[in-house]
Amino acid sequence: MSDILFTLRGEHITLDALLKATGLADSGGAAKQRITAGEVRVDGAVETRRGAKIRAGQRVELAGQGVRLLAAPLGAT
Repeated sequence: MSDILFTLRGEHITLDALLKATGLADSGGAAKQRITAGEVRVDGAVETRRGAKIRAGQRVELAGQGVRLLAAPLGAT
């Protein structure tokens, strides 16, 4: 399965917001539950902080689906 490409609007996005924005979690509560259960990996390491700041160049994985973060185009905010 290929990675979802997600373009940031700013410098970062919180892990729980990313899962919701990409459809990997149906709600904030579902995202929090999956994160605290240790089901989410950031750059290959388990991440249990729902508020972890995810930045361009990082890769998030949940249930075999990857998300790769891209920087916002220059001049976009």
